[in-house]
Amino acid sequence: MKDTTDLTEISWDDYDELRDPRPDSNDFDAVVDRAISRRGFLGGALAFGSGAAVFGSTMLTPTPAQAALPKFAFAPIDIATDFDIHVPEGYQWKTLVRWGDALFGAADGAYDPATGVPVHMSDKVFGENTDGMELFEVEGKEVIAVNSEYVNTKVNLPAEAEGKPRDADEVTMLKNFQGVTVMEVAMQDGAYGIVKDSPFTRRITHETPMVLDGPAAGHALLRTNEDPTGTTVRGTLNNCGSGKTLWGTYLTCEENFNGYFGATVEKEPTPGETRYGIGGEGRYAYEKFDTRFDITQEPNEPHRHGWIVEIDPTDPLSTPVKHTALGRFKHENAEMTLTSDNRVVVYMGDDERGEFIYRYVSNGIYEDGGATDGLLSDGTLYVARFNDDQTGEWLALTPETTGMSAEEILVFARMAGSKVGATTMDRPEWIAVNPLAAEAYCALTNNKNRGVKPNAGGDETPAVGPNPRATNHYGQIVRWRPEAGDHGADSFTWDLYVMAGNPELYDNEYGGSDNVTPGNMFNSPDGMAFDSQGLLWIQTDGNYKNEGDFAGQGNNQMLVGNPETGEIARFMTVPYGAEVTGLCWSADRKVAFVGVQHPGGSWPDGEGKPRSSVVSVWREDGQPVG
Repeated sequence: MKDTTDLTEISWDDYDELRDPRPDSNDFDAVVDRAISRRGFLGGALAFGSGAAVFGSTMLTPTPAQAALPKFAFAPIDIATDFDIHVPEGYQWKTLVRWGDALFGAADGAYDPATGVPVHMSDKVFGENTDGMELFEVEGKEVIAVNSEYVNTKVNLPAEAEGKPRDADEVTMLKNFQGVTVMEVAMQDGAYGIVKDSPFTRRITHETPMVLDGPAAGHALLRTNEDPTGTTVRGTLNNCGSGKTLWGTYLTCEENFNGYFGATVEKEPTPGETRYGIGGEGRYAYEKFDTRFDITQEPNEPHRHGWIVEIDPTDPLSTPVKHTALGRFKHENAEMTLTSDNRVVVYMGDDERGEFIYRYVSNGIYEDGGATDGLLSDGTLYVARFNDDQTGEWLALTPETTGMSAEEILVFARMAGSKVGATTMDRPEWIAVNPLAAEAYCALTNNKNRGVKPNAGGDETPAVGPNPRATNHYGQIVRWRPEAGDHGADSFTWDLYVMAGNPELYDNEYGGSDNVTPGNMFNSPDGMAFDSQGLLWIQTDGNYKNEGDFAGQGNNQMLVGNPETGEIARFMTVPYGAEVTGLCWSADRKVAFVGVQHPGGSWPDGEGKPRSSVVSVWREDGQPVG
């Protein structure tokens, strides 16, 4: 029987499982039982008691820099279940920009509450489903680069389309609503607003010309009929998290790129297509109107997506660069730091159930103000192994360790990671490096398949180590500290900063760690960023139904965590149906810019279509927010 699932209405995770349905496995039953019942979880190496227990053991003693962390400058707020935003007393918020808002004067009035935006204006307005973002100071101006991850077809297309593009023009409209917006912001009448027609303003879409660089550029796996050189590509797809280079450029991260490709003729999938969830019907029917997205005609086009893309926000005429040296997978964000000898490090998570955490280390040395050519194209890609004794190693992905060519390792990084025995993780999302201590944090958002099914490559997913709970609906945040404080070291120690849960329903591991209480509980940590004071801001993308296992947790939220004490407090809640996505601060740190993706109801206008937006948040007393 033909599957009649509406692909535009399901989550990206469920879309992946439709591409590769894996039967439940009983091979892990013993592991699951051990994870749920063993006293060692609550009393051994992964104990979660007061004080040091939150951090696993004294091997992760806070540094002097951390010990000076300030107290939270707000009173924590309660959960919410309505269609609005809530912030603490003494704070205010205002919408900065919404899907469909004009970025250029020529697009004024392009958005209609009933019909949306016409195709000829779709690349001149702010995009849909805002996600990762970064702020840059350019020539005394403030410029934000912000992702638009995907579209909501029943919102963005005309009503008569019923959520499915009917022709090439409607596909073009969807392509233009996604990608990246570069825009100047400035204070206007006491609050931040968009500077229309700024010389920095730019829309980057699924059709923008780009170049490929690094070891895989030009390889046969990246060549297509349109580009027989394998060095140029159109568009960046499913832009999720972000990053900021030390030299002031923007990194946008291609995540669920597989959903844009389909087959117009039934075909047997290749091993690479199976591992990356490519095949069948595309989520938005691109393949029916654009042969570039039809894998029966262009089987290599998917290999040209799933990369980290570098964009220069200071030059609207610059060509974005896809860096193949950083590996191809479902990139969440790209967190850059330095080794002790000033080589560039980029930490990256592959956001799919049972996939891996990666690290890139450049061969070249970064010098402030010096040349940066090659720093993101010449280096080594590693994948993480987390041991049960709270140690870990970075495993180099090389022809010697994997038996694959250098180009194959990068194009099929997941398969390379499997070959060296990387640890399968609970959907690695944003990674954040503490600016005051040599440590990194990764949000492991959830994994209903933990201990139940292998990943798409057949790797087992036992409930052990940093992923200790089977059928993990709540998520956790893992933290690691590199040996000798050097992010270039190949060994590290790790613990869990927090395990989300519901302590009102459970008194076991599903109740969460001791720093989760009825007053701050949440599920599915996703976005993360450190502020200038060393506090960790945590954004959620989870179940907002406020019922069952999630009763009492309300809408998605943004919280603030203290890395030293483990204390976590709720700062913000977003409208019902929405997730919190992306965070950056004004140059003076007095305003936080926060993304609100796929809201429900008619937020923020109160009537008409729901519109994903970026909002600004500030303190009424004018003091810094972060």
